[in-house]
Amino acid sequence: MNENKAYLIIVTGLVQGVGFRPFVFRTALYNGLSGWVRNTNECVEIFVQGPELKIRQLLSDLKNNAPSASHVDLITTFPAELSDDSEFRILKSENNSDLVTEISPDIAVCADCLEDMKRQSGRINYPFINCTNCGPRFTIINELPYDRLNTSMAVFPMCTPCHAEYMDVNDRRFHAQPVACEKCGPHYTFFAGNKRIEGTDQIIEQLCKMILEGGVIAMKGLGGFHLACDATNEEAVTRLRMMKRREGKPLAVMFPDMDILKKFAAVSPVEEEILFSWRRPIVLVKNAGKNKLASGVNVGLNTVGAMLPYLPFHHLLFERLDIPIILTSGNLSDEPIIIDNTKALQTFSGIADGVLIYDRDIENRTDDSVVRVVRDIPAIIRRSRGFVPSPVNLNLNTEGILATGAEQVNTFCIGKGSKAILSQYIGDLQNAETTVFYEETVGKFLKLFRMKPEIVVSDLHPEYFTTKFASDKNHNTKHIQVQHHHAHIASCMAEHGLDEPVIGVALDGTGYGTDGNIWGGEFLYCDLQDFERFTHFKYMPIPGGDRGIEEPWRMAVSYLYSVYGDEITKSVLPFLKKLPAEKLDFILKMLKSGTNCPMVSSAGRLFDAVSAILSLCLKASFPAEAPMRLESIIEPGCKEKYPYIFQENVEFDLTIISIAEDIRKNISPGIISAKFHNTIISVIFDVVNAMNERYHCRKVVLSGGTFQNKYLVEGLFGKFMDSDFEVYSHRIVPANDGGISLGQLAIAAKRRHLCV
Repeated sequence: MNENKAYLIIVTGLVQGVGFRPFVFRTALYNGLSGWVRNTNECVEIFVQGPELKIRQLLSDLKNNAPSASHVDLITTFPAELSDDSEFRILKSENNSDLVTEISPDIAVCADCLEDMKRQSGRINYPFINCTNCGPRFTIINELPYDRLNTSMAVFPMCTPCHAEYMDVNDRRFHAQPVACEKCGPHYTFFAGNKRIEGTDQIIEQLCKMILEGGVIAMKGLGGFHLACDATNEEAVTRLRMMKRREGKPLAVMFPDMDILKKFAAVSPVEEEILFSWRRPIVLVKNAGKNKLASGVNVGLNTVGAMLPYLPFHHLLFERLDIPIILTSGNLSDEPIIIDNTKALQTFSGIADGVLIYDRDIENRTDDSVVRVVRDIPAIIRRSRGFVPSPVNLNLNTEGILATGAEQVNTFCIGKGSKAILSQYIGDLQNAETTVFYEETVGKFLKLFRMKPEIVVSDLHPEYFTTKFASDKNHNTKHIQVQHHHAHIASCMAEHGLDEPVIGVALDGTGYGTDGNIWGGEFLYCDLQDFERFTHFKYMPIPGGDRGIEEPWRMAVSYLYSVYGDEITKSVLPFLKKLPAEKLDFILKMLKSGTNCPMVSSAGRLFDAVSAILSLCLKASFPAEAPMRLESIIEPGCKEKYPYIFQENVEFDLTIISIAEDIRKNISPGIISAKFHNTIISVIFDVVNAMNERYHCRKVVLSGGTFQNKYLVEGLFGKFMDSDFEVYSHRIVPANDGGISLGQLAIAAKRRHLCV
C-alpha cells in the first residue's frame, strides 16, 4: 500500500478562477506528493505520484475540502507511469480543444481581503483588492483558459510585490489572476461638476458628502453602472426615479450591515444566510422595522429588495456612511445597464451630481441577481451576477443547441456536452439597445464556450425578435420551435432532473398558443418531447391587446362585462368611477364588437383584473405590478375562497361576481385578496386531481411568472404534499420567462433525433 504509484487525475466542474490549482498544490505538498497541476480549457489536470495512501488522501480532499466557491462535478483517475518529478509544480495552462471548463461567477470580497485592506502595505483602502477566494471573474473574462492575459486585467502588468505573491505557494494570492495593488492595478476617478477627483480617500469623502446632502451618483460597479442615493431621502429617491425614467418599479437597497438592515426589515435565518453568501444577491425581505425607507423605494409594496456590500469599495463607503442607499441598475428606462465609461459620462454627467468610473473594462455586463425565499428555500427571480455562467447539468446531449429564450426578461441558453449554460439577464427585447446587447452576448458566449450552433430553438410566436433571430438563414442550422408554456414546464423539469411524464401547471401573463390565441392559464400533461393540453382558464377578450397589459382596468372591465353585460354601467364599484366615461364607453364598444380584442386564457390577466377591481392598480408602471400589489395586501389567516366552475375549462365568472358582492359589503381588500388567492390554489388542486384520475400521474410541476407569488406556491405545496403528490417548483432558474431558454434547450435536446 505504501508503494509509489502515479495517476493522471481529471477534475471537471467549477474549478477555475476559484483558487483550485493553489489548493491542489498545497494539498499535494502537505501529503509529500510530486507531479504537477494545470488548467486546460476543459478541465483541471493533475499528475501525481507518491505513496498510494497519500494519493487517496489527496483525492478525498479534492472531493471534500475544495475552495468554497468551487464545485466538483467529476473526478476521473487513470493509472500513469512514474516520472522523474521530485517536486510539485503548477504548469502553464493548455488550450487544445473545443471543450470547455466552467467559468466562475463573480465572487464577493472575502473577509481576509477586507482585513488586508486595513493593514497590508500597498493595499490599504485599495478598492480592487482580491485573492484566489474572491473578486471579479465572469465580468472580466473574454477567453478560456482563465488566465490574466484572457481578462481585462491584461493591461495591468503586475508589479514586483504582486508578482511575488502570485508565485508564492504559501500566499493567498498564489495564481490569483486579477491580483493587483495600488501601484499596478485599476483606480477610480470621480467626476463631480467641473471637478475631477483622484485618490480613494478623497473620492469616498466627496461621495458620502453628496449622498448625505441628497445627491444622486452614477457609480461603476462590477457588471455595470449603478445609480445611488440616500434610500431614506424622499426627494433624492424621486429625483433618481425621474432620472432613470422608472415610475413605479421597486428599487434595490444596499444596507451597510445586517444590524442596520434589521431596523428596516424582517430577515429570516435563510434570508440572512443568502444575503451573506459569496454570491451576494438582492433578497426580497418583508418590510418590518422601526426605521422606514423613503416611500418611493418600494411604492407601497410590503417587501424591499435588500443586499449587503460585495465590493471592497462598498465596504469603504459604508465605513463613513451609516445609512442604506439605493443601488439600482445604471440605465435609462428599459435599456441595458451601461458598462462603458465614455457612455456613462455622456449619459449621466448632465443629470447626476457625480459619476464614478474606474479604468478596468467590463467584458460581460451583469445586473444584480434577485432571490426570494419560499418555503425556506431560495428561488431565483433574476439570474445574473454571482450565478452566471454556472451551468445546469442535464442527462441529455445538449451539444450544439442554442435556445434563444423569450421576448421578455430574456435569457438565452447554449448547450455543451450535457450542460446547459444560461446567459445573464438580458431584459425585454423591445428596443434596439437591448437587441444589440442580446446579439453581442450570444456572440460572446459562442466564442467563450467554443460552441457552433447546429440547432437553434425559439418560441412559436412569429413576431418575437428571438424567433426571427433563430430563423435567420445565416445560422445554417436546424430551427426548432417550442410552445411557450411547454418550455416553462420543461425548464422546471430540467433543473430537477425530470425526464418522464408530469402534470404541468403553467401560469403566466402571455404565451403564444398552438391555436393562435394567447395562453397563460394552462394545465398540460407533458414530458420533455411533447405535451397535451388538458384544460385551461376560460378565454377572455383583452381590449386593445398589449394596451390591456399596460392598463389592467381594461381586463377588469372585460371580466365584469362577461357577467353583467350592459348592466356594468350601473355598477357602483369604486374603480369604475375612476375611469373617464368616454374611455369606458369605448372599451365596452370594443368588447361588444370584438374589435381588437384577442382572446387570452391568461392567469396574469385574471390577477390584473382582480387587482384593478380592488382599485390597487389601474395602470401598470412596470410588468406584473397589479399581481404584486394584490399579493402584498393578503390578509393572513383567511381560509375562505370563492366559487368557480370547472367543466371543459376553468371559469371565474362566479368568482368575479362574488368579489363584486364583497366590495359592495365593504369587505376589506386584504380579505378579498386572500379569498381570491385561496380560490386559485383550490382550482389548481382540483384540476390536478382530475388530471391524475385520467393520466395516473402524481408528479406536479409548477412554472410561469405567476409562481413567483410566494403565497400561491406555499399554499399549493401544503395541499399537494398532504395528498401525497410530488410537487416541483423553480429554485435555480427563474419561474418567469428568464427560465424559458432552459426549457427550450431541454426540449430540443430530447427532440434532436427528429432533426437528423
